[in-house]
Amino acid sequence: MKNFFIAFFSLMFLLMACKKQENTENSKSTDSAVISTDSSAVKKWPASPVPNTLLTEAYVKNLATSIYSWGWPMANIHNRLELFRTLPGAVYGGGVLPLAPPNHLCMLYDYVEPEERAVACPNQDVVYGLCALDLIKSPVVVQVPDFGDRFWVYQVCDQRTDGFASFGKMYGTKPGFYLLAHKDWNGKVPDGITAVYKSSTNLGIVIPRVFQTDDPVDKKAIQPLINQIGFYPLADFDGKMKVTDWTKTKSTPPDPNGDKGETKWVKPEIFFDQLADILKEVPPMPGEEAFYAQAHALLNELAKNPKLKEIAKNAAIDADKNLVTPLFQFQNVGYPIKYNWTTQRNGAQFGYDYLTRLACGKSNIFVNKPNETRYFYQDRDEGGTRLNGANKYTVTFPSGQLPPVKGFWSLTLYNAEHFFAPNDLKRYSLGTKNKNLKKNADGSLTIYVQNARPSEDKISNWLPAPKEIFSLYVRCYWPEEAVLNDSWNPPAVVKVK
Repeated sequence: MKNFFIAFFSLMFLLMACKKQENTENSKSTDSAVISTDSSAVKKWPASPVPNTLLTEAYVKNLATSIYSWGWPMANIHNRLELFRTLPGAVYGGGVLPLAPPNHLCMLYDYVEPEERAVACPNQDVVYGLCALDLIKSPVVVQVPDFGDRFWVYQVCDQRTDGFASFGKMYGTKPGFYLLAHKDWNGKVPDGITAVYKSSTNLGIVIPRVFQTDDPVDKKAIQPLINQIGFYPLADFDGKMKVTDWTKTKSTPPDPNGDKGETKWVKPEIFFDQLADILKEVPPMPGEEAFYAQAHALLNELAKNPKLKEIAKNAAIDADKNLVTPLFQFQNVGYPIKYNWTTQRNGAQFGYDYLTRLACGKSNIFVNKPNETRYFYQDRDEGGTRLNGANKYTVTFPSGQLPPVKGFWSLTLYNAEHFFAPNDLKRYSLGTKNKNLKKNADGSLTIYVQNARPSEDKISNWLPAPKEIFSLYVRCYWPEEAVLNDSWNPPAVVKVK
């Protein structure tokens, strides 16, 4: 897998370098000459592959593997949108998941429940919402209430899972109305709209996050705020803040045969049947034109040759198993830092970093931009052994070394499938939201990560673990510079002897 990515990325960087050199040469030539409008002077990309060129099986397999790994995150969003199109209105899927038709919002009114399986690595520090975007269908109005001193952020990402708008406490976003639109939209912006943000892709996802503590008083206080969060088509805009009582949202019954892991949003068996639509929905970034030409040429040949199509399908199935699935493990995501933690610092702004986009998409999709949230992932203890509930662990933040944030921080535990591990305390994370954490005499903070119930004096700092393997995850919302530049790292996960 490593060799594949090295070869793949080397090709892409070479193509982008050639494009950059071409642009530089063109720029230099215009410094000393009048720009010609003659069409013959316009620089064009080299020709695409000639139709009916003979394609060997090995070539089809390798190209199909490259395209599948590149397109997996975009197919993920595409297929979520296809599900949302079938919905008649806002609903809690299975009683736990906020769902709505494209360009409409559904908000939870409390923490997400452990049964949720649509998005891996949820957290119980915020109240979530979700709005799927189809910006070809309509621009979408964004309502921002006055959150006061409460931390909040709206993640707005395109089909590549890159952010294209900035809403949140860290941006000083003012209450009011905003607009999300496709890059080609040139309609009239109504009075009352503060700003317009445009996406280069047709589809996208918005996920509001509003901080909430475990205090019942705070859970009550947050309700008027989340009821004013809104996303809806431009045609519904009247300049007035719409209010929705999310506690009255209808629910569908739980799936009795629900998955243990995340819903399988990308199906390799049909990926190449969907690819043409995805290429239309996601235009190439500068430097990707050659790659798109190869993808289109392959699709043309697959449409004429059933044998080659079968080879491409099998290549996708194999890539899903041997290339994509290993990226689910946090130890393969991003880059390593101290004590066997890994992290990434280009979430939601992946650009040409196809590997990290794919790894995040598989292991914990819908990560925020780093200035909004910095993430740290852990599968192993200080000695490099896989975390397992058969053992006891401690995570100790030295005095003055809690995560340096302007928002909040948390340490969350996930089971082998990157979801909450049910426990009697219904506790899945510890951090800023917990007001009863006990510090040690020297000012340090120790969190006890174990399956067995600890002594009573340690209960407030206990993060219950399952009996099987599990992972840990540190979130730093609105991080300080020390977090952003890797000066601060989470402490070691120490196995208790």
